[in-house]
Amino acid sequence: MRPDEEPDADRLVRLVELLFFAYRDFTSDPDQMLSAIGFGRAHHRVLHFVARNPGLCVADLLSILTITKQSLARVLKQLVDEGYILQQRNEQDRRERLLFPTEKGRSLATSLARPQLERISRALAAAGPGGELHAERFLFSMLNADEQVQVARIVRRQVGARQGPEDGA
Repeated sequence: MRPDEEPDADRLVRLVELLFFAYRDFTSDPDQMLSAIGFGRAHHRVLHFVARNPGLCVADLLSILTITKQSLARVLKQLVDEGYILQQRNEQDRRERLLFPTEKGRSLATSLARPQLERISRALAAAGPGGELHAERFLFSMLNADEQVQVARIVRRQVGARQGPEDGA
């Protein structure tokens, strides 16, 4: 083996470490903003998906986040109590609760996303032509095969957004 060649495992471990560091930095700005208002990363994830998919039902959110009802209930209660999310019963299925962001929730979701979008934009520019397509393929390929169809629907905003109540209704 030549000195400039590395075994495959070393190259892959380096990528794993880069992924850890990239995720740490990707989440650092929103984490600081959330900490200032007593929220954490779980609040961010819930708010993100509700803001992107108004009218998302609780069951679908549980499926997206792969968390327990108990974990979601605690986070959701805080977001509802503090006026970031509204819950409404589904008129077609009264057992189902639909989630909508309030104006306050949309504003926070936008503020949290801003530094992440800027970071991704810079990284894609640095990756050069075709970087976005390669990044999307790479990330999609990391998903479990049985989750790829569901994730493709979600990221293309096909969760089934519904018209929501006006804030305060």
